[in-house]
Amino acid sequence: VITEIGGHLAPTLGVIELTIALHYIYDTPEDKLLWDVGHQAYAHKLLTGRFNEFPTIRQFGGLSGFLKRTESEYDVFGAGHASTSISAALGVAQALHQNKKDRRVVAVIGDGAMTGGLAYEGINNAGHIGRQLTVILNDNEMSISPNVGAISKYLTRLISNPTYNHIRNEVWNLTGKLPLAKSRTRTFLKKIDESIKNIVVPGILFQELGFRYFGPIDGHDLDELIKTLKNIKDIPNPVLLHILT
Repeated sequence: VITEIGGHLAPTLGVIELTIALHYIYDTPEDKLLWDVGHQAYAHKLLTGRFNEFPTIRQFGGLSGFLKRTESEYDVFGAGHASTSISAALGVAQALHQNKKDRRVVAVIGDGAMTGGLAYEGINNAGHIGRQLTVILNDNEMSISPNVGAISKYLTRLISNPTYNHIRNEVWNLTGKLPLAKSRTRTFLKKIDESIKNIVVPGILFQELGFRYFGPIDGHDLDELIKTLKNIKDIPNPVLLHILT
């Protein structure tokens, strides 16, 4: 279809596995999925009831070449400019919270869009508010940081595992009950946690801004994507998952 009528094919080819994994793990459209611009979202359109209409894309009266809220309930955000998805996702998460709706919100943004100031405004505000929000950084040129190999992959599985997070929270709560040196003990434990991640994980920038960082992982490994998304889905704080495509 795209070879005949034109369009933005390449960006969506890099996120086919991610798109499948997201719709498999999250309960869309009740859970909210926001894509930065619409270039990545052709596979998303195909999976959300628009397969038969796809030959009409970018034609008069046909499907939009971008995401369009009036076109589908799965299209939460319809921006055409880059770098806006994180701020929009934070707004959606805040609205859901105020309406007492326990739903998940995910923003997918590329490494190019991460050069825009609005993206970092969104990250800064999201980290400050602390609302549950998942940002997926689709890094297709490795411009944020290089893949550090098997150790990083192992650590990602470890720190995104529900058992790890349960133990981490239990230890934190236990130290809070210590009659003496509570603050020193917690500071010591936090430094150990951060030191290990500083050595192996290249995401300290995001952690300093209030996000739990996971990755980088292979964005074309469907099994790994599903496993990681399942593990981080219910973390009650801002999360950034870094994928390489």
